[in-house]
Amino acid sequence: MRPIISTPAGTSSLAIPDTPGAGEAQRADPFQPASRPRSRHPQFERLPSPPVRTRSQELRAARLRRCASDVSATPEARPRLVVVSNRLIDPQRPAAGGLAVALGDMMRDTDGLWFGWSGKTVDEPDTACVRTEPFGRTTLAQVDLGRTDYEGYYAGFSNSVLWPIFHERVKWADLNPAYFKAYEAVNRILASHLRPMLRDSDILWVHDYHLIPFAQALRALGCTQRMGFFNHIPLPSPDVIRRIPQHRQLMRALASYDLVGMQSPRDVLNLQRYWDAENIAAQSERRHDRVHAFPIGIDVESLRALVPSPASQAVIDEVRGAAGRCVLMIGVDRLDYSKGIPTRLKAFRQLLQTHARMRSKVTLVQIAAPTRQSIPAYARLRDKTEQLVREINRRFGTGDWTPVMYFSESVDRTALPQLYRMSRVGVVTPVADGMNLVAKEYVAAQAARDPGVLVLSRGAGAASQLRDALLVPSKNRAATADAYAQALSMPLEERKARHAGLMRNIETEDLRWWRDNYLKALACAPWPAGPEGAEDTRPDAGGASVSGASDGGLTQA
Repeated sequence: MRPIISTPAGTSSLAIPDTPGAGEAQRADPFQPASRPRSRHPQFERLPSPPVRTRSQELRAARLRRCASDVSATPEARPRLVVVSNRLIDPQRPAAGGLAVALGDMMRDTDGLWFGWSGKTVDEPDTACVRTEPFGRTTLAQVDLGRTDYEGYYAGFSNSVLWPIFHERVKWADLNPAYFKAYEAVNRILASHLRPMLRDSDILWVHDYHLIPFAQALRALGCTQRMGFFNHIPLPSPDVIRRIPQHRQLMRALASYDLVGMQSPRDVLNLQRYWDAENIAAQSERRHDRVHAFPIGIDVESLRALVPSPASQAVIDEVRGAAGRCVLMIGVDRLDYSKGIPTRLKAFRQLLQTHARMRSKVTLVQIAAPTRQSIPAYARLRDKTEQLVREINRRFGTGDWTPVMYFSESVDRTALPQLYRMSRVGVVTPVADGMNLVAKEYVAAQAARDPGVLVLSRGAGAASQLRDALLVPSKNRAATADAYAQALSMPLEERKARHAGLMRNIETEDLRWWRDNYLKALACAPWPAGPEGAEDTRPDAGGASVSGASDGGLTQA
């Protein structure tokens, strides 16, 4: 794989001397004196401390603690975890990140079932059957979809309506009414395929915006299992939600879940405000108890254990050779308009304009994995991004320095930890993002004795947790350029202090913490369920709590 770098004529590659730990040794700092007091800038101050919890929030937390502490059942009595997502992980092709990777790290060691679309389309969907294969201790179950259904469900309503509007990019939305019909139809089709595979004691965890009506479809088939939903992308304000023509049907479908999880308190508040305004789930006095924030984490040890494949090592060597002795900045994203890549590039251009001393001393590595290439908006974004890269490289590049190394293809996940460690600055600047795990992975990959600095947009859900990053407003080119300069000039002691603060959160609120907290909340309380929030008439769960057992199963208390 070759990057798009528009190298000026005569460019030569300068080798970086190999150092122990693949970039872990202290990196030379061409910009900063030996020491400086910890810098403060009003644009980059930490977020304020979270508000004190109310009495009702304290009672909810106490209820979950009591439920979680009521231990033990035999392995045979444990409920099975059934995870449902639009796409499953491909065991043969580990991706650079995203939902499939996060769920894969969780499900590999769980005795459960992971169900979703196969990624394949067929001419006669009525003949499609569920195919299964092992994935660690879990079973993958996948089904094909008809081509017409797929187009309306996936490229249509999911990614041309929900994705842009949930990311507050309304102008990108295509409000074709046929898309919603296909979206509902595919959710019914998937539910009908899963229904025969379910056990009465199963606990279902449905993931992301593609499958909002999934519980409603299963309830219509008579399913009474406990069902939770987790939304991995942002949820906008009620006024923005109402830009979806079918907003009421869509948000009412969420009331069929026993628990709705969001990435951030901001998302929770937006759903609660919408439900209140539209009088949805009004029969339940505890409807607000059914919506909580569960910020997703990463598996730190799994990330650190990744060993570069031969293809990954080739990418690492290519970056090392092209960068020479330059200090590296890195961004790793899908090429999506929610990720703010054009603003990021313009901020880098501004950095080079206003800080001439940094020219020939810093290189931005931007990995932009292609996605949804059949949607015209994404093709336009690709052209705009590549044009910006060429313009920056032509304007500032020299015979032995290329300002931007741009990779327009996916990079194997096993390359990322080493690329992160080689980079002084990690740049995560989305316009809006549910969480953005790249921010956490960049921090976790750093060497504590000489860590890099995270520049993070407030538009990312991770900003509510990672308060020691340099936080910048979304879409603010000038503030982002200033943050780049501050990060590149930051003294070692400040970098170490910020990194230690970030790691305390990342190691405490990791992937297991996210899973266990969500599943305990789902299993512990007698949540109301059903469309419009009718009270639960199913047999009581008996105070069951579900969490990850040491042997990879689920523990029911």
